[in-house]
Amino acid sequence: MNELDIRFMKEALRLAKKGLGRTSPNPAVGAVIVRKGHIIASGCHKKAGGDHAEVEALSMLSGKAEASDTMYVNLEPCNHYGRTPPCTMAILKSGLKKVVIGMLDPNPGVRGGGAEFLLKKGIEIKSGVLESECRRLNEAFIKYIITGRPFVIAKSALTMDGWSATSTGHSKWVTGDQSRNFVHRLRNSVDGVLVGVGTIIADNPSLTARIGNRRGRDPIRIIVDTHLRIPQDAKVLNLDSDSITLLATGKDVKPGLLKKIERERVSIVRCPIKDGKVDLNSLMIELGRRSMTSLMVEGGSSIMGSMIREMLIDKFYIFKAPRIFGGDDGFPMARGEGPVMMDKSLMIRDIRTRRFGDDILVTGYADYSLLHGMAEKTCI
Repeated sequence: MNELDIRFMKEALRLAKKGLGRTSPNPAVGAVIVRKGHIIASGCHKKAGGDHAEVEALSMLSGKAEASDTMYVNLEPCNHYGRTPPCTMAILKSGLKKVVIGMLDPNPGVRGGGAEFLLKKGIEIKSGVLESECRRLNEAFIKYIITGRPFVIAKSALTMDGWSATSTGHSKWVTGDQSRNFVHRLRNSVDGVLVGVGTIIADNPSLTARIGNRRGRDPIRIIVDTHLRIPQDAKVLNLDSDSITLLATGKDVKPGLLKKIERERVSIVRCPIKDGKVDLNSLMIELGRRSMTSLMVEGGSSIMGSMIREMLIDKFYIFKAPRIFGGDDGFPMARGEGPVMMDKSLMIRDIRTRRFGDDILVTGYADYSLLHGMAEKTCI
């Protein structure tokens, strides 16, 4: 892997990031075409059903390239018909003779097919350039295409001594403006955001995405509400938004309650019950069926604890603010029964830190290898 390969793959990744949250259930892909060390064309996949990155880049050259040109793309070009024709055919017709690929397609049914097809047609293929960065960018798509479930992010804002709200449920605001702005950017990049009905009752959030002075792309709002206790005047039920609010309830909710909640842009999914509450594992399966590839869990404590014990969270975003709650009667990040031994607690790997003003953001991936037997315990 030489410096030019790294440079141009980084540019393909930069372009691909523009599609995060907008291409679902497709991956985020960027492509650049290089001639004599300079980028002469570029493209990215902007939305599902639209042109793929390779086709968009080639369109800048009217579909024709020189044999000496090289295409860089962060994901293996597709070799099958979906909403659009195969990108491999566009590459073949263009006259390109070299394609550099970040990672092969994670879909077990098509993995390697595009690269193999092009190789057999006499096109030079180089793969694995910045593969770990390419996989991280499309980590949600990778999980979804392999398991059929969304990639789940947990976001929590805590004081230095580990509390997310006071005993009354008051939490505005634990963190500062810069951290909250980043959370809105996260919402702008995921398919859905999930909270428990307790958060709705306590805080009445909108759960929309606001990027600076403009409205972002609102995620689907999923409210876990076993007995349908959500107030009829809750903001999430009465928004002017392009996305819907999805209420996850138990199957025994009375028809009269359902009728009171019925309105435009609000949908109800009836879920199986586990230990008297919505079965979160079944809910994740249902969200996957609805082509949801990424989900951010924002609270509250009971939901967070249950998601951890059910081993449903893939990645954590934990903000630590320069505050000390100084008591033991508030709301922690997670509630419920934990392990009896510290060495059985959840480990977080691949830790990264970042500052937002005086707040510290810790990100990392869940490692459930030590949580033997905990998957059977839930109090949601």
